[in-house]
Amino acid sequence: MFITFEGLDFSGKSTQATLLVEKLKQQHCTVHFIREPGGTAISEKIRAILLDKKHLEMSDTAEILLFSASRSQLVSQVIKPALLRGEVVVCDRYCDSTTAYQGYGRELDLDAVRAINKLATGGTMPDLTVLVDIPIDEIERRKTRAGLTFDRMESSGRAFYERVRDGYHQLVLAEPERWVRVSGLLSIDEIQKEICSKVENKIKRFATPEGPSEGMPSAEGLLRRMPSVKGTKSSRVH
Repeated sequence: MFITFEGLDFSGKSTQATLLVEKLKQQHCTVHFIREPGGTAISEKIRAILLDKKHLEMSDTAEILLFSASRSQLVSQVIKPALLRGEVVVCDRYCDSTTAYQGYGRELDLDAVRAINKLATGGTMPDLTVLVDIPIDEIERRKTRAGLTFDRMESSGRAFYERVRDGYHQLVLAEPERWVRVSGLLSIDEIQKEICSKVENKIKRFATPEGPSEGMPSAEGLLRRMPSVKGTKSSRVH
């Protein structure tokens, strides 16, 4: 089973991905938690190049090809082998980020972006994708409150993020059976419960009469085993 998390920077998606992984591990399933770009030695080196503010001259084409090179290595080295073993993969960002950020945000040709994504993933697509959705005003508020130095991608302007968010909305509309859209303005607990409910429903589709395969969580108990997370709003983690 392959689950991905998407959203704008500072949406809280990484917090939610981490919490889901913890729940799945409590179910004694084999789960791999990876981030993009990154996840392999080669991919991590590419990540460093992509996020380094010294590379502000990077062209939009170079950017998408670097992201995709990192993803190609991750898919072949980590994601595909794990899925073939019947294990669970949870990924913080995947090719939908490329469509949203480079296709809609950088305004690259969407047909070209889709072709690059297909080549990089080899057709390996998520069974479920969670979009933690927040308004741009909230992103800017969280950035200011965090008081952190932004990387090259996070330094893009408001208009860029407006286009990215619209791109995510278009992706959800195009594949509603794959996407789960949750408001990042809800409390951490509320977001978590909604996500776990959707994941539990998806797990049931994978179940056989003999029960789930080794390494997969059971369809029951995911919500029951969910510990309470204190806090009223999502954290600034992205």
